Amino acid sequence: MTQEEVVIEIQRLNKNGENLNKKKMKKTHPQLMRSALHYFPDWDSALGKSNPL
Repeated sequence: MTQEEVVIEIQRLNKNGENLNKKKMKKTHPQLMRSALHYFPDWDSALGKSNPL
């Protein structure tokens, strides 16, 4: 996944009401978690990039 795809997927999951808790995401979307941590220093940073103020 590219960085842009990671951001888009997080936004899609959030829009669909998915629980974006790190522990839950590791179980339900492990590839997304791995890709997010490749591009961002931590999961919270990936979430912040996906949900600009």
